[in-house]
Parts: sequence; C-alpha cells; structure tokens
Amino acid sequence: MDEMDDRELLEALGVSVETKKPSLRSAQDGRVIAGFEDIVKFVDEHGRPPQHGEDRDIFERLYAFRLDRIRNLPDCRAILAPLDRHNLLAISEPKFGGFAEESDDALLAKLSVEKTNEPDITKLTHVKSREEVRAAENIADRAPCRDFERFKPLFERVRADLEASVRETRRFGEDAEIKQGEFFILGGQIAYVADMDDEFVAEYGRPDRRLRVIYDNGTESDLLLRSLQRALYKDEAGRRITDPNAGPLFGGSAEEGDLESGTIYVLRSKSENPEIAAHRNLIHKIGVTGGKVEARIAHAALDPTYLLADVEIVATYKLFNINRTRLENIIHRVFSAAQLNLTISDRFGNPVKPHEWFLVPLPVIDEAVEKIKDGSIIHFEYDPQMASLKKIDAAAA
Repeated sequence: MDEMDDRELLEALGVSVETKKPSLRSAQDGRVIAGFEDIVKFVDEHGRPPQHGEDRDIFERLYAFRLDRIRNLPDCRAILAPLDRHNLLAISEPKFGGFAEESDDALLAKLSVEKTNEPDITKLTHVKSREEVRAAENIADRAPCRDFERFKPLFERVRADLEASVRETRRFGEDAEIKQGEFFILGGQIAYVADMDDEFVAEYGRPDRRLRVIYDNGTESDLLLRSLQRALYKDEAGRRITDPNAGPLFGGSAEEGDLESGTIYVLRSKSENPEIAAHRNLIHKIGVTGGKVEARIAHAALDPTYLLADVEIVATYKLFNINRTRLENIIHRVFSAAQLNLTISDRFGNPVKPHEWFLVPLPVIDEAVEKIKDGSIIHFEYDPQMASLKKIDAAAA
C-alpha cells in the first residue's frame, strides 16, 4: 500500500480537517481589542466599571475615558460585542451582583448572625502591615499642598496630553534619572517633581537630594530622590510620563535623507453663514494630512467637516519624519481654548458640530509653527483674551 500523507490518514480515521481562515483584523482593530480587554480585566478585579474623578487613580481614569470613546463609536462596539461579557457597551453604569448595597448589620441579620462588640482575637489592630512599613520607609509623609491651585493646571494638561497620545507612560527603570519638572505615576497618582534641593552625601555614602513632589490629589511630600527612585521601581504600575517635546519637527526644506511625511494646512471658509462671515479672517481650520491638500478639500462644499462650503488654502507647512497624528494633537491642544463652538445642519438636516476650526489670527498660527520647529510649543497655549500665545505657568519649575 502506498504511504498516505497526514491529511489522508486523518480522513481515513474519520477525522475532519478544517483549514483555519486567516484573521482579517487590522492592526487598529487589534489595538481597540487590547484596550477593551484592559477595561474588562479592571471590571473582573474590581467588580465595577472604571469611573472618572480626581480621587481615582490615573489608570482608572484613562480606562473610563477609553470606554466613553468606545461607546460612541459604532464600529468599535461591533468589533467588541463578543468580548463584552459585562454588558459595558450597552449601558452607562453596569450593575453587578443584582442587589443593592446593604449595611453590615442588615447583612448579618440575613445570615442570622448576632452582632457583638467583643474584639476578634485573630485580628491585629493598631499594627501596620509589612507593606505599610516598607511604604513608609520609602515615601515621606504626605501633607496637603497649600498652593495646589498653582499646580492644578499642569496636572489637567498632562491628563489631556495622555488622553490625546501627546505624552506616553513608560516603565521606570532602577536608578533611572529624575529631573525637576518631570511627571511620574506612583501609587496610581500623577506625581510632579516641583523642586530639588542642593545635592548632599547621605549616610550611606551616595549623593542624594531632598525633593518637593506634588501629587494630583492635592497632597505633597518632601521625600529624598533615591526614595522616589526606589518607590517607582518597586511599584509595578510605576511609570515615567514622557515629555511631549519631540525637538525640531519640520522645516521649509528637507535635508538629505529626510522623507516628506505630510503637511500642516490652514484653511479659511467661504461660507455665507452669518456667524462665519462676520469673523471670516479669524476662523481657520488647522489640520495635518499625508496627501495633497487640494485633493482633501475637493468636495468641501458637500462635507460638514468643511462647514458645507468651499474653502481657500491660506498657509501650508511641509513635515518631515514626524508622527502626523501626534503633531495634530499638539496643535489642537494649544488652540483648544479658541475652538469654534458652532453647530450646522448637514444635507439631511442632521446637526453636526465640526472640529478643527479655531478663532485664531493667522500670524499666531505662524508663531505656533515656529515654536513647534524649535520644540518650545509644549510651554505655550493660546490666550483668547489677548489673542496671542502665552507661556504656561510652570508653577515651581
């Protein structure tokens, strides 16, 4: 008898052979699924969905923001529906367990257990656990930050930068460098190194510094630099928050070896809408594209994104070797205070609120581009009252 291959042997034994179809999911779908799995894992561990609020740690707030975005995107909901075992996509506040919260006394009564005031000899009281002792050794006592209002805008901006992917979080390495003005995540809180005292030699013979560290929950501590390093390294969720400064981003001409990767474009609307016509020279759309701007605006009059009107190109700036999405997020963050608040109706009468339109003079946009070139844009934001860029108060920087 001729030798049979593996498939023929399996068929002879009555075993069906199925050929797996290759996955058709894109890399973007994979990132969406991975992000949702983090949210599901959080619910598995905590028995509730992630929530917003300054009293929550940074990861829970990021998960809550991510879940809100997913709920508003039909394509994402369709992809994630098979993974949604907690019904997170269908309702805003899922309830778990099917019962309302009850007091301890009520629960004891249902279990027919009489409440007693006698202490439990198996439970230690007024004794710190080893984890608490170790934490106290590494972290100085925190106290309320009396001038927290000076630092609060910095934390708000960092959170916004994280949500917009302008900044990233990276695992903290042992003995990694810490500088004044840097942000970290420690114990679920954003920590800002506001000040550093002069260097001194500690008892163990190594140089150290006393720091002033502000936390986004309104507290501060004066721990030592090496204590902060150890705490960040030992905290599994300890992270360094990257600086959004990417250095020189683009110029008027490409240098040898550079690859053109896009264009910043500034558009002005030709709409006859009274609200737009009255401020035509101030209302600009600022965006970034990897193709030709002319092709992008070819059908502007039919697109609510362009205010259902033709547009004119008033400025363009070439980009080289840059992440276009990240740059666009930076630009929109700088001008967020001047975003146009306008709702128009599309061809079908549906209300649409266009984005990327700002009440900003063209010279200020040119100035912002120059600051992007030299990397200083992260220190500025647009002031609508002064109609100019202003330097962000770095508090104690």
